[in-house]
Amino acid sequence: MENAGRKNDESGVASQMHRKQKIICHVNKYATTRESAHKEHGRTMRSGIEYHRPCYATCPREWIGFGNKCFYFSEDMRNWTSSQTSCMALEAHLAKFESLEELNFMKRYKGPSDHWIGLHRKSSHHLWRWTDNTEYNSSVLTRGEGECAYLSDRGISSARDYTPKKWICSKSNSYT
Repeated sequence: MENAGRKNDESGVASQMHRKQKIICHVNKYATTRESAHKEHGRTMRSGIEYHRPCYATCPREWIGFGNKCFYFSEDMRNWTSSQTSCMALEAHLAKFESLEELNFMKRYKGPSDHWIGLHRKSSHHLWRWTDNTEYNSSVLTRGEGECAYLSDRGISSARDYTPKKWICSKSNSYT
């Protein structure tokens, strides 16, 4: 989806005004083959093809809806801790991906700049954890010896907390 004019206020945090973005509600159920079209739970079924009804993800203005989350991509740069504080001010956290699809979405949308995400560790001898304190499953290798993770064009890398970078926030969206 397109992000129309990502503008930040003086503190670098996006406006909290809401807008609706049209997405498709996916249903985890296989279509059944039918000779005639009929309605079932808001979906139209025709000859084994499932037509999903549209729904709307409500994300704050300047955020991008993907799956069941909203993502905010900053324009300014801060250290990891200040980036997490900025996300919390928006009732979010530094981004956590729960699938390769979410990770690939963030990699595509972030542009050429590196962006902080919500992985951190106490030292290079400790396990990676998300900002909600859950352990990272290491599904994607994290490069480097730093304590905080960022998304680069090469994947996930790490750096020291004090390094200024752009950041990505994420939070659950609501459907209407």
